Amino acid sequence: ELTLDDWDRYGRDVPTILDLMPSGRFLMEDFCYAGGIPAVMKEIGDLLDLDVLTVTGKTVRDNIRDAENYNPEVIRPRDKALTPSGGIAVLRGNLAPDGAIIKPSAASPALMKHRGRAVVFEDIDDYKARVDDPALDVDEASIMVLKNCGPKGYPGMAEVGNMALPRKLLKQGVRDMIRISDARMSGTAFGTVVLHAAPEAAIGGPLALVRSGDFIELDVEARKLHLDVSAQELARRRESWLPPVPAMRGGYQGLYVDRVLQADRGADLDFLVGCRGHAIPRESH
Repeated sequence: ELTLDDWDRYGRDVPTILDLMPSGRFLMEDFCYAGGIPAVMKEIGDLLDLDVLTVTGKTVRDNIRDAENYNPEVIRPRDKALTPSGGIAVLRGNLAPDGAIIKPSAASPALMKHRGRAVVFEDIDDYKARVDDPALDVDEASIMVLKNCGPKGYPGMAEVGNMALPRKLLKQGVRDMIRISDARMSGTAFGTVVLHAAPEAAIGGPLALVRSGDFIELDVEARKLHLDVSAQELARRRESWLPPVPAMRGGYQGLYVDRVLQADRGADLDFLVGCRGHAIPRESH
């Protein structure tokens, strides 16, 4: 178990350090050696349309005919699944009407259904300035909320969604809490973390209206993420809400902020959707 000295040595990313393989004991290279994607496709072949033509010029059936699963502990048969449901769940509710993402396989089972009091950070700078303040009004039942870290808000939808826990709670032995944001996180990160909330706070999504002290309900089984604030109160708050001022209005960053789509639409640039080709105009060397 990590000590606080370890915490200082590794920096703020305690949840990631605590468990670099949250969904199992194997690494990606083990997956490769076990047979990789072709082996997975063969294991679930009854769920696939095997006669579809692929980019190889052959059908899916042809592509995976000779695939082998060299390690069924790494690529498990469905009747020996590691978890009873998928590794990712899409949540919806008045806090994320266009959806939010949680990785149950990396979360704490005890927090899969929870109602807690919001502790709100307006942006990443606010979080860094206050998270270790001994006077921060937070306990292990609280839900940490980080705003303005989505595609437009950060900008760039930074990998800051797995917020490290307040130091005073780490001292008490707390190792996981619910965290909600419009940001993203590493695929190897641990924790009960709700990400990609859409619409994001920077464009006035419901996340922008959350205040410290509000109660939030998470129910992963029901795929529910609910802010326990009346529609009338949210409408009142929206009247006084102001969008954050972009750090840069011109250049590529300004173009990006103006044209980037929301997380539920891939965070792509709107003018590139459906317009990309694949040709290489000339050699680059």
